[in-house]
Amino acid sequence: MVQLVGSLRRELADALSSSKVLVVGAGGIGCELLKNLVLTGFKNIDVIDLDTIDVSNLNRQFLFQKKHVGKSKAQVAKESALQFCPSANITAYHDSIMNPDYNVEFFRKFVLVMNALDNRAARNHVNRMCLAADIPLIESGTAGYLGQVTVIRKGVTECYECQPKPTQKTFPGCTIRNTPSEPIHCIVWAKYLFNQLFGEEDADQEVSPDTADPEAAWNPEETAARASASEKDGDIRRVSTKDWARSTGYDPVKLFNKLFKDDIMYLLTMDKLWKKRKAPAPLDWQQLQDSAHPQEESPASSGLKDQQVLDVWGYCQLFRHSVETLRSLLQEKGESAELVWDKDDPPAMDFVTAAANLRMNIFSMNMKSRFDVKSMAGNIIPAIATTNAIIAGLIVLEGLKILSGELESCRTIFLNKCPNLRKKLLVPCILDKPSPNCYVCASKPEVTVKVNVQKTTVLSLQDKILKERFGMVAPDVQIEDGKGTILISSEEGETEANNNKFLSDFGIRNGSRLQVDDFLQDYTLLVNVLHTEELERDVEFEVVGEAPDKAPPPQSNQEEVNSITNGNKDSAQPSTSSKAAADDNDVMIVDSDEEVGTASSSVAAATSGTKRKHPDSETGESTTKRARTDQSAAAAATDNDDDDVIALD
Repeated sequence: MVQLVGSLRRELADALSSSKVLVVGAGGIGCELLKNLVLTGFKNIDVIDLDTIDVSNLNRQFLFQKKHVGKSKAQVAKESALQFCPSANITAYHDSIMNPDYNVEFFRKFVLVMNALDNRAARNHVNRMCLAADIPLIESGTAGYLGQVTVIRKGVTECYECQPKPTQKTFPGCTIRNTPSEPIHCIVWAKYLFNQLFGEEDADQEVSPDTADPEAAWNPEETAARASASEKDGDIRRVSTKDWARSTGYDPVKLFNKLFKDDIMYLLTMDKLWKKRKAPAPLDWQQLQDSAHPQEESPASSGLKDQQVLDVWGYCQLFRHSVETLRSLLQEKGESAELVWDKDDPPAMDFVTAAANLRMNIFSMNMKSRFDVKSMAGNIIPAIATTNAIIAGLIVLEGLKILSGELESCRTIFLNKCPNLRKKLLVPCILDKPSPNCYVCASKPEVTVKVNVQKTTVLSLQDKILKERFGMVAPDVQIEDGKGTILISSEEGETEANNNKFLSDFGIRNGSRLQVDDFLQDYTLLVNVLHTEELERDVEFEVVGEAPDKAPPPQSNQEEVNSITNGNKDSAQPSTSSKAAADDNDVMIVDSDEEVGTASSSVAAATSGTKRKHPDSETGESTTKRARTDQSAAAAATDNDDDDVIALD
């Protein structure tokens, strides 16, 4: 007769109490998961999260209370979970899982790792660490009403990176700087402006008019005469944005006239830009102040403050107030200090809201509320507490299968917004086998990259290709040239002199091979270099075998496509463009009737109605059943402070 401990077999209950598990993330899913684990009988749990508790977390992260705001999520989650089971042994780390201290040996201490993460880089990293340590990983994500849980096991299932994911949504620099046509363009510009004024300057995030715009056929001499106003209002000169701002003492009015009057007048001199577009209308501080009616109440004043859309003068005042506050913060930090933009930092969010809306007004767009701007700038999809609870429960169920030695019964499970034909919200799919072409979990990972070796620097190779694109943390690069030339070393300062040199300076040419090692991740990648001079503008490299980002083909039901971003067509969309709807798909929702086949073809069916592989799937799950496209969709689950975020830019 089977002996039970609660609802579990005694053998399984004993396994739970003795097994050591790791929970990565203590946000929306993480809180629910930690509570579920201790109530199920897990006794030895480590939880790690770098974040602190914000007041905005309290409506769905139920292990936290108002008195906890500002404290470590991991530590408070531990203390709260112990109230459910005081005998549990929980260790909390207020740290990043990508810290080198958490190496392969650290991961080998656990029998199971459960992800409740908030960004793709960390997910990639944990995926690789679990592969290196040969430890099963349960990956999860939510996006509004949508959710997904999957199991990753080395050599048995696809890893997190087996299916390629599209890069985050980006926009051409000339669109951001010269010809914005959607609110998201203005919001990206405002975020760039914050960094140019108060943060770390980045040449790729310039906000001044782009004179190299291929559309802008104009005469520089004529421009100098017609943009003479740019030499007035505070002795404005075309120098570094931050240098000029410092020279004025961050005077809000001078900044305003430079950004929203003089730079716009300069844009107007680029005649060709405005032949088929509506020309922008510059703003003047003094004129707006003279015509302002401060006693008038906004029509939306009866609503929530963050959901009100102010008039132009209202955003002018918000701009001035935020600049003054940020200036004070800079002064408090001292000489050469820098601020970091954070959507949860009120002055920073006020600045981006004001600057973005003023630019929207200039380019004849409808202005947005602070709530809408924050949703787009912070890439937030409204979080649903119930979704987090369902996904956390499914994680535990998959964990029980693994600890019972029943890996073959594990599934990828999709949570849909609407029931499928069989009136089911949860759709299980058989796990896919590892991809033989995966550049992470294949026996000999290899990739081919197209670059212009005469223009690509060693630093770009390290930061943009190896770290950003291929998710490495501390890469070492050796050229296979018969000499074993070390191009990049993870030892600080050892190869720093190489950073600004071009790849061609080291004899790297078409057909060269680079061996890249990341010892922290216990990961080796062979990179084949293809030299090309035909990359598109603003594209620095291309991974062979991956289609360049293009607009998706027309959908049969565009309204439904637009609704999938946060699972609710009535909710605020994080982008004004339907193209962004599936840009960062960490959740794939399918509408299969039954558990058949694997999940990759389910995803394909959900998005195209055919039985082909879909390259944007997080876990590559599929089923051979035909899916209904009117209720199926892809949604992103890279969350900002818990599990509710889609990356746009």
